[in-house]
Amino acid sequence: MQYWIYFPTLQDIQKKRQNKDLVELQALIDAHFEHRKKEEEELIALKDRIEKRRAERAEQNRIRSEKEKERAARREEERLKREEADAKKKADEDAKKKSALSSMGSNYSSHLQKADSKRGGKKETEREKKKKILAGRRKVLNVDHLNEEKLKEKAKELHEWMKTLESEKFDNMERLKRQKYEVTTLRKRVEELSKL
Repeated sequence: MQYWIYFPTLQDIQKKRQNKDLVELQALIDAHFEHRKKEEEELIALKDRIEKRRAERAEQNRIRSEKEKERAARREEERLKREEADAKKKADEDAKKKSALSSMGSNYSSHLQKADSKRGGKKETEREKKKKILAGRRKVLNVDHLNEEKLKEKAKELHEWMKTLESEKFDNMERLKRQKYEVTTLRKRVEELSKL
């Protein structure tokens, strides 16, 4: 019995190596596409989360804006009611004063009416001046179109503005205290002098 021993040729070795290289290359290609598929899925999920957060922020801003409008409307309504009540009270007081002073003579009554008219005109002028000052200081808050960065800037700006207003309020309160003290001191001096 004869046995044949097969020795692979150089061509067989090269072919085997090529097949092995092709298998490894195909595995690398499959791994690459699988990895890319996962990255694309993660990117889509990230975009969905960003869009969802953007929609939530927009809804929160809308709700906040509506609540602010409602609060502003309530404040305006309360202010108008107070002004109406004050005007009615003042009118009643003026009517009582005029009725009580009508017996003191037409000349005095005429003089009093002129004084009331001048005083009323002055108060109205001061009230208009105050309204103009407040209107100039009032800032319109419109944040519906702002992105996150602009909202941060707006919040910082409002914080600085609030600090300025608090500082001015403190200065005005201190000035008012000094004025009250001076008025009280002067009044005491007048009373002491009147006793002499």
